[in-house]
Amino acid sequence: MTSLMLRVTEVAPLTPLVTRFRFEHPEGAALPLFSGGAHVVVEMPDEGTLRRNAYSLISDPLDGSGYEIAVRREDGGRGGSRYMHSHVAVGDMLRVTAPVNLFGLDLRARRHVLIAGGIGITPMLSQLRQLDRLQLPYELHYAARSRSEAAGLKLLPEAPQIHVHISEEGNRMDPGAILSGQPLGTHVYTCGPEGLIAAVEDAAGRLGWPGGALHSEAFLAPPPGKPFDVTLARSGVTITVGAHQSLLEALEAAGVKIPWSCRGGACGQCESAVLSCKGRIEHNDHWLSDDDRAAQAKIMPCVSRFQGEELILER
Repeated sequence: MTSLMLRVTEVAPLTPLVTRFRFEHPEGAALPLFSGGAHVVVEMPDEGTLRRNAYSLISDPLDGSGYEIAVRREDGGRGGSRYMHSHVAVGDMLRVTAPVNLFGLDLRARRHVLIAGGIGITPMLSQLRQLDRLQLPYELHYAARSRSEAAGLKLLPEAPQIHVHISEEGNRMDPGAILSGQPLGTHVYTCGPEGLIAAVEDAAGRLGWPGGALHSEAFLAPPPGKPFDVTLARSGVTITVGAHQSLLEALEAAGVKIPWSCRGGACGQCESAVLSCKGRIEHNDHWLSDDDRAAQAKIMPCVSRFQGEELILER
């Protein structure tokens, strides 16, 4: 995947847990433009492990002067977000991929309803800019537990079509109320916790929304877990995946080239065939079907893990 070495030019805390980072070309060159909802992958050399985490772009899609992302620190994760918060400073150089969009707006829609929870507001910040520029009708609903945790409050413009739902203030989001009464041809976009995405899908189902009008994004950080071994059928090599290492990272460290785009279980690029599974695959992706998961014949190495005696991949 195409990438550039970019300089960190701004590091700005938005809340105690969320920080905004800005990247620019070291020679001032323009960066590739993108569309609302796009993400980049940032490489982090973390104590001998090269981590690659996907982050939604929150800056103007048509502003090539720099890319901006907002990162929530997850101390219980594998270390990528912690690295960004504790190691990255203004002036540092990091490798950043060209933008990829798996959560783009359907510009054929009559109206756009954007629903975000917590850090899920990030892809919608660039979508708002695109919608405003194209003068397309939309409304955005942003939910957070408290104002102190709502990083989006510092990033969202004030507009009558933007609605903030703060649980602590008794203003919880009601997906059914939001979706009911929307005109035919409206599309809804949801990003946030899995519970929010499921609630929106359930409400849409009850109201008879067509499946093609529903869009969601839920990139997942590869979860830590117990170390496990995986054998590659083509070479016969067995690789150990560390507790705080993804299967994809372990394969890359061993020199195995695997295509990827999101590294968060959403794009399907790194899907790998399983030849033998004596144990249980811990499927953590949003790509495989329920039947695929039950068959244990495929795995998404970017986010999924394994427990058992033997896992052999067709690689």
